Amino acid sequence: MTNHHNIRLTLLMLPVLLAPIADAESLDQASPRPNILFIAIDDMNDWTGFLGGHPQAVTPNLDAVARKGVNFTNAHCPAPGCSPSRNALLYGVEPFHSGYYVFYDKEEVHQRLRESYLSLPQLFKESGYATYGAGKIHHGIRDNAAEWSDYHQPKNHKLHLKPGAVYQPDGTFKMSFGPTVNPLDEHPDYQVASYGVEVLSKQHEQPFFLAVGIVRPHLPFVCPEAFFDLYPDPVAPPLIKEDDLLDVPAVGRAMVRRADDNRFRKDAAWDAVRRAYLACVSWADFNVGRVIAALEASPYADNTIVVIWSDHGFALGEKHHFRKFALWEETTRVPFIIWDTRRKAGAGWSIEAGVSLINIYPTLVDMAGLKGPTYLDGYSLRPWLEDPTKPLSIPSICTWGRGNYTIRSAEFRYTRYHDGGEELYAHRDDPQEWSNLALEGQFADVKVALAAFLPKVEAPLVEDGIAPWSVPISADKPESK
Repeated sequence: MTNHHNIRLTLLMLPVLLAPIADAESLDQASPRPNILFIAIDDMNDWTGFLGGHPQAVTPNLDAVARKGVNFTNAHCPAPGCSPSRNALLYGVEPFHSGYYVFYDKEEVHQRLRESYLSLPQLFKESGYATYGAGKIHHGIRDNAAEWSDYHQPKNHKLHLKPGAVYQPDGTFKMSFGPTVNPLDEHPDYQVASYGVEVLSKQHEQPFFLAVGIVRPHLPFVCPEAFFDLYPDPVAPPLIKEDDLLDVPAVGRAMVRRADDNRFRKDAAWDAVRRAYLACVSWADFNVGRVIAALEASPYADNTIVVIWSDHGFALGEKHHFRKFALWEETTRVPFIIWDTRRKAGAGWSIEAGVSLINIYPTLVDMAGLKGPTYLDGYSLRPWLEDPTKPLSIPSICTWGRGNYTIRSAEFRYTRYHDGGEELYAHRDDPQEWSNLALEGQFADVKVALAAFLPKVEAPLVEDGIAPWSVPISADKPESK
């Protein structure tokens, strides 16, 4: 890519210029059953414009969808790791009910899951939908004929990094932070979005379920240079309290990736890391925007339910932590928007109650008028899409290892670890989660109320197929690091 300084504005506006769409008059009238546009983003926290997690975040396309739909501003993942979070969401079962608490990287694991549960895309396919997938939807598997009518096959290109502009603390591509120099269409996320544009440009005789999986801002934090140019150097760091871990229980402290924080501090590299993350957030936004523009220019613009979500958050130095794999705000909070294009009311509504992504499966089943499995966890959010003022008293719950849970309501986060250690944060007054109130007697009633949502029975950990590195400090691995 050349002359990248001059194309900054073009890149931000490009989605509205793309997407060759079939003539609407050549298509049959849309099916009364809604289409589903299901957009998954990997590792995106609240560093977006519409969530306000970082003051410099440039996400015009996601911001626009949030203004059109219902923005769940206090949404949280089922687990702060790709595999358990996506397994929970796509099969509709909490980790503490399925036993799939951690990372699983074997195909036979997904075969077992398919034998035990009905995945969301398979349900839609069996219900008469044409199902299309691209990129990262499940963790670890891609094309499966039981789920997908068609699945995108990417063209693999080696990504080349700009010499002298990349931070690589361990010399590997996986831990790279900096710009690429490849053409846009050699990047996987661009190809995935292009597939989504292509599907939306076609005539469909059946309603469709289109899943588009964007990988960035997952590590490595690399993307085209123009998106780095959106951010000054240095970028604003998050608010960090140096002694933040003093009142955190031992299990919580054991989850902290302190070695990364120490390395980035030693190398004076935190700014490069955060700038690269923000650039990748904007790159993801750009590709989401291409797909949304294609939808809006298509004959399906008034009969499609758009769901945008991320599998978990990401810490960038808060509590001296880097990555996910912990039970605090930045690691569990995620973007989550539902835009039902059939509804003219509801544009720009926000819901501040704690909501879990486990609710996506029952919500889509309800909105599409389908019959889902009886075992589904969660509940349909449809009533709140129609009336956001309706009280919502069920908070979100997030799990990282058997026995470790965090409950998030509109006002509080309550965490209980497998050994009885507790954290309680009052978010109205302490959004950074700096003051652990768990031992203060005046909040005993709050703890009791939130603890009532903890699971009464926990499924045993499924041990076959676990990625060896991934078992957190938990009831299944209680020793300290």
